[in-house]
Amino acid sequence: MSSADAPYESIWSDLQGVRFTQDYADAGGIETRYLRTGAPGRPAVIFLHGTGGHAEAYTRNLKAYGAHFDTFAIDMLGHGMTGKPDYDYDMPAYIRHLIGFMDAMGLEKATLSGESLGGWLAAHFAVAHPERVDKLVLNTAGGEMVQPKALGALRNSTRAAVEDPSWPRLKDRLEWLMYAPSDVHDDLIACRQRIYATPEMQANIHHLLCLHTIEARQRFALSKEQWAQIAQPTLVLWTSHDPTATVEVGEHLASLIPGCDFVVMDECGHWPQFEDPETFNRITLDFLLGRGVPKENPVKRARRPRQP
Repeated sequence: MSSADAPYESIWSDLQGVRFTQDYADAGGIETRYLRTGAPGRPAVIFLHGTGGHAEAYTRNLKAYGAHFDTFAIDMLGHGMTGKPDYDYDMPAYIRHLIGFMDAMGLEKATLSGESLGGWLAAHFAVAHPERVDKLVLNTAGGEMVQPKALGALRNSTRAAVEDPSWPRLKDRLEWLMYAPSDVHDDLIACRQRIYATPEMQANIHHLLCLHTIEARQRFALSKEQWAQIAQPTLVLWTSHDPTATVEVGEHLASLIPGCDFVVMDECGHWPQFEDPETFNRITLDFLLGRGVPKENPVKRARRPRQP
């Protein structure tokens, strides 16, 4: 099928046929936007996005997860359409916000599935509040073996995209996350453009990026002892083309967590849950439902090569 014949991709096409709600909760005084699917009373899963992200990072996972779990994708503190208070969004602030959200939704315990910054938060949360966490999926997670060049690229590109939320700049920012730039569709760019152009985001981008310095990463890094304290069943999922860290970084992180499973998804970048949702959903749901995970890479798929 040629690109001209390819079906138009959009957030709404991802959500067609999905029973979901969009709403806001008061999470410790912070108005917090979330998407929810699945049946209340089932075990809960909370999806946590990365730096500069929003709940739409998980629109391609809601249907599969909703068949098994009470599933939430949230806009984290200071992100998306969630409130942006005038203080730094450091790790303790993210933890307080997540506690507030769980309390607001009446969730005593949840599985946390976090990508990048969201994975870093999920790991910190499991150490600080182990009684509130069922299982963990750490997806290209931050917080271990800082890569200064990648950290700088993420910080600078995010700040530039907020200061100038033009279509080309936002397109470049999103394409940087993906193995195949063609995975970035117009609807995703438009969604992020609307968020980044808000006065609240413009005024508080420095708070959002406070963790994206070498000093902050060192200050809030989990120690080897803390990684070893994670007792929940944990899956570390990495990708072959993550722009922020190599497979070896993910392997090292997994080695620090007792009994951790480790899987690499081929031909994906920093958003495997969006780039290849079929494989991501299969691997992570097999893990969460106790069906096991592959010990080697999933079968490779034919994908368009990364453009220069």
